[in-house]
Amino acid sequence: MQTQQSTQTAERSAPRRILDLDALAHKSSRELGALFEGGRVPKSLAELDGHPRGRMLAVRGLDRGAAFGALRRFAAAARFPWGGKSFSALTATAGTGVNRVHLGGRHQLFPFETLVGPSAMDGAPAVILDYDLPDNPGVIRAIHDEVRLVDEGLYLGPAMWKTDTARTLVLWFALDTRVQARPIGERTPS
Repeated sequence: MQTQQSTQTAERSAPRRILDLDALAHKSSRELGALFEGGRVPKSLAELDGHPRGRMLAVRGLDRGAAFGALRRFAAAARFPWGGKSFSALTATAGTGVNRVHLGGRHQLFPFETLVGPSAMDGAPAVILDYDLPDNPGVIRAIHDEVRLVDEGLYLGPAMWKTDTARTLVLWFALDTRVQARPIGERTPS
């Protein structure tokens, strides 16, 4: 029989899931920025391995009013073209990945390399997604993504446009490793 004190201790030590993709989708860019600043990098990039479900959360300048609501609903819909990213760690601090895109079918597009490095947002460690690879078109090579763990299995990040001298925030996105997508190319059981 557990005592009240041992039950309370167990409740405090059990990880609590406070955030999910839906909760993040209702936050403003400012709130998402604060959450990102409070996030951390995983102990190993292997924690990201797999096919986490993704969601676009807020586009810079469109995170209030009617446009925000319409965009939030579209980003949560099954017909939204971006489904997330797939990751494969090579070491604890480096790996590879690809975006899962639904345009006329399911595709793996725009590969990236992952590494732990300083964030363009605040200089603290973040998982950097580097699209500057020969297989990517020039416009994709100019994207700079980052993510940090903000809750159990939930990663939040800015997508930025990069130039030689700056990184400019375009939108916020999240990845939920607790909700894995079916890998592209894998058939649904009949």
